[in-house]
Amino acid sequence: MSTERRENIIRRVLGYRQPDLTVVMENIHDPHNASAILRTCDAAGVLSVQLVYTNTEFPDISKKSSASAKKWIEIRKFASIKECYTQLHKEGFKIYATHLDDTAKSIYNIDLTQKIAIVVGNEHEGVSKEAVKLSDEVVRVPMFGMIQSLNVSVATAVILFEAVRQRMNSGHYEKVKLKDAEFGKLYKKWLFEK
Repeated sequence: MSTERRENIIRRVLGYRQPDLTVVMENIHDPHNASAILRTCDAAGVLSVQLVYTNTEFPDISKKSSASAKKWIEIRKFASIKECYTQLHKEGFKIYATHLDDTAKSIYNIDLTQKIAIVVGNEHEGVSKEAVKLSDEVVRVPMFGMIQSLNVSVATAVILFEAVRQRMNSGHYEKVKLKDAEFGKLYKKWLFEK
């Protein structure tokens, strides 16, 4: 790929980045699920992902399994849900925890064009009780089959692309949201990524 073409692609992708849309990954153990979530975040224009690992270390995500998506996503690590939520609230995010219960709102009935964080939990237990309790609202993907859960990476993709649909309809991808300094910093970083 020519340098000029690479520069144009980087500018275009940075122009689509949504700093007001993030995902919180809580104790996602399977590296393939973590990688798939990062790939979906990149595809949806998510700028950064928040990682909360309280009972295990962050899984080893190889370049092969993530298709190098972790190069294009800013990653912040937190030692607890409380610490993560405190930081996100300080930055003005509304926090939606995914959880299957009667109080959960359908993702199709909430405004995903706001400054929001979507919290997804691990493969076996889902989002922790603390993550649900401290969230601003609880959301779910409506399902109509016998099995009432999706793979965490699939659920994340469904939610993010509903956010993409809403944001496209509202013109969010038509304007650059990154501040000039951040755009320039990421442009230089990405330009020299191998």
